[in-house]
Amino acid sequence: MIAAFSVAPAVADNPEGEMSAAVARAVRVVRESGLPHETNAMFTSVEGDWDEVMDVIKRATQAVEEVSPRVSLVIKADIRRGYTDMLHQKMHSLNKHLKED
Repeated sequence: MIAAFSVAPAVADNPEGEMSAAVARAVRVVRESGLPHETNAMFTSVEGDWDEVMDVIKRATQAVEEVSPRVSLVIKADIRRGYTDMLHQKMHSLNKHLKED
């Protein structure tokens, strides 16, 4: 499965409204998990089996909870058994069609 998720403090962790330090805590959990992942400005995608992915998302959320009394979490998942490396294969398929235009 691939899950794209966004986790952030629902309350800024400083007076300027900067949330990146708390989000970095979550991204660090993902990077240290060893699972295939990608992070962009809006979401982090992580690939693995159900239990692995959900465990990483839970631990990433808990990392933000450690510095914020309230946390926002959004998850979108593509569950497709028997397929791996879909983080890259989906983009390969898309780019193949874009080159045809």
